[in-house]
Amino acid sequence: MTATTATVVAGGPSAWATAAASVLQVGAVALGGPLLLGLMGKVRARAEGRTGPPVTQVLLDLRKLVRKEAVRADQASAVTALAPRLLVASAAVAAAFTPLVTTRPVVATGADAFVVVYLLLMGSVALALGGLDAGTAFGGMGSSRAMTIGAISEPALLVGVLALAVQSGTSNLPGIVDASLAHPGWLASPQRLLALAALVVVVIAETGRVPVDNPSTHLELTMVHEAMVLEQAGPDLALVTMGEAMRLGLLLGLLANLFFPWGIDASVSGPAVVVALAALGAKTAAMAVLIALVEVSTAKLRLFRVPELLAGGFVLAVVAVMTGLVAR
Repeated sequence: MTATTATVVAGGPSAWATAAASVLQVGAVALGGPLLLGLMGKVRARAEGRTGPPVTQVLLDLRKLVRKEAVRADQASAVTALAPRLLVASAAVAAAFTPLVTTRPVVATGADAFVVVYLLLMGSVALALGGLDAGTAFGGMGSSRAMTIGAISEPALLVGVLALAVQSGTSNLPGIVDASLAHPGWLASPQRLLALAALVVVVIAETGRVPVDNPSTHLELTMVHEAMVLEQAGPDLALVTMGEAMRLGLLLGLLANLFFPWGIDASVSGPAVVVALAALGAKTAAMAVLIALVEVSTAKLRLFRVPELLAGGFVLAVVAVMTGLVAR
């Protein structure tokens, strides 16, 4: 399905205003992602009866890592240095034109679901190549596991968004959000609920949360993401952490606005952007708290059971598409 071309109406937002809104979105994801990780850690600690680190702990860790020296394996090539930067760059580009704060970001006509999925996939592949580059057993194991998970979760993400595209008549993400705002009744339709369930599974898998992965473990038999970044240190590790945090903020923000678009700005005006930024923060924080509470009461799945969970999410996405086609 191709994206419909957005029409530029007279009196619409200027190019400078849309560019500023996109820069704001990237900044919100860059700052909000680490804060969401800190919030999830704090909620988990409180639920387990511990005080836990402050919400800003991830930002403090990033500052400490940036000040350290970059140490790389002797046999590592330029891939090890490029992978973290490509991870951050792909997340930043995706955040720039994804409808997070406004439905009028820069290059809104190019904000297609396929483009966003491919950008996320680019970051995943770059990180996997970085894990393989040093030639260690752990890096190869983690990269292999990550690609196995991504081979199922990425198509499920794309099909889940297509379920919304069938209903909206476009695969352009700002167009989908605009259509959802124009038709509030769609938000409770069967295909939306099925797509929501599918995308929740995908977001948990893409961000490496329980039950797919446990970001706090260092057990060699269970590591996925941690195994890929064992050879990263200093500024490289800071970039990897930042990139993963940005992906979390981007996916939670996209999930929030696709299914709960209230508060998002459509005019790129100052007060509306501030309200939209506050609404985005509230919605993503609520989702992060719910995920953290589920993690406390859920055990990590065995590695060979993870594809079953992701396949279930993919099936839900396919059923959502079929339901949308039947209901048209």
